[in-house]
Amino acid sequence: MKKTISVLLAAVLLFSLAACGSAAQTKPASQQTQESVAETAAPHPTEETTAQEAAVTDKVSERSGNEILVLFFSRTGEQYNVGVIEKGNTAIVAEMIAEATGADLYELLPADDHYPTTYKELTDVGLQEQRDGARPVYAGELPDFENYGTIFIGAPVWWGDWPMIMYTVFESTPLSGKTLIPFSTHAGSGLSGFDRSLAAAFPECTIAKGLAIAGTDAQNNPDIVRNTVTSWLSELVL
Repeated sequence: MKKTISVLLAAVLLFSLAACGSAAQTKPASQQTQESVAETAAPHPTEETTAQEAAVTDKVSERSGNEILVLFFSRTGEQYNVGVIEKGNTAIVAEMIAEATGADLYELLPADDHYPTTYKELTDVGLQEQRDGARPVYAGELPDFENYGTIFIGAPVWWGDWPMIMYTVFESTPLSGKTLIPFSTHAGSGLSGFDRSLAAAFPECTIAKGLAIAGTDAQNNPDIVRNTVTSWLSELVL
């Protein structure tokens, strides 16, 4: 009798193991791969990250008479290696900076938005503006910069330089004595001299260490970018 029960239990156990193995295979291979990548790629908060966030918070809370602005230019539509996007790469980074620092946020918009929404055509227009030394007009009025001691300035890199609309701002805006902090989104060119261009445009300003974020990361790896932004901010004197 005992031998019969043992045989039955063994059969039940084998059936259960087979059923579990079968259930695991019901997920498509692509889904299993995505889940594995998500588990390994998702960044986990570390003591260092937490300390950096605390450092940024302390700097912001101790700040007195030095309000912060994040001024940026960004584009939606078709962008390099990310397809058609609804929020621009630079806008994503700008919002992270503003959230971490409590800064005001201002998006620079063209008065005549003639920029194409397809990537190839957009780059063609950007190159032509650069060759022409164009100074596109921006819409509306800029913020009162008198209220801000620190200004983050960001844009996508267009042909190794700021988009020409940014120079419209640089050449018409007195920012003497401010601390200016550049940031870029790019497809491989990094900060691309944004800091040097600011220093040339505003010799009486302090130009702090800039940040460059790949556009693909802004769209596809926001948690990693947020950690990078936090680490960068923790090193700055705000």
